Amino acid sequence: MSDESKLGRRIVTIDDGEGKSVAIADGPSPDLYRDPARPGFLSERIWVTEASPVQIGLYRDAMLHHPHRLEPPPGGSVCRTVTFPPDEVFRGKVGSGEVEAYFRAMGSPAASTYSRTAAHPYMQKTQTLDFCLVLDGEITLVLDTAEVHLKAGDTVVQRGTNHAWSNRSNRMCRIAFSCHDAAA
Repeated sequence: MSDESKLGRRIVTIDDGEGKSVAIADGPSPDLYRDPARPGFLSERIWVTEASPVQIGLYRDAMLHHPHRLEPPPGGSVCRTVTFPPDEVFRGKVGSGEVEAYFRAMGSPAASTYSRTAAHPYMQKTQTLDFCLVLDGEITLVLDTAEVHLKAGDTVVQRGTNHAWSNRSNRMCRIAFSCHDAAA
């Protein structure tokens, strides 16, 4: 199971009315999602932007106005961390129903590319450019034609490709994602 003491802190800063920088939020993300089919899976949404460039001077926590979903709003971005449990806790126990429920709960049912013959049940594809940094643990990036083993400190630039994250170790893996709406 996910260790709640390892949740990251979300610190949000702004300039106050006098132009001085202040922290207005300091604590765990108020937006967490757990996948019941994968004990220990945790998605912590940190921040959402609605457009680029972002208006820094105007403070609005867009995360509170957008449902939790894999993709950012059109023209926007989303920052999240995800804790992946070892595959052994769910492999052979999930099928199309559990995978469909996960992608529906994440607000992105069309992202699933589930197939009984796929290399991993949680294969997905979104129209996003994602910067993925492995923070802790090890994981395998599963692609249509290859697999890439990653460890803490490794970075993936995921450019809208079909993929899945497979944790074949015996401990949790935590990844930070910065996802940006993209055009084909």
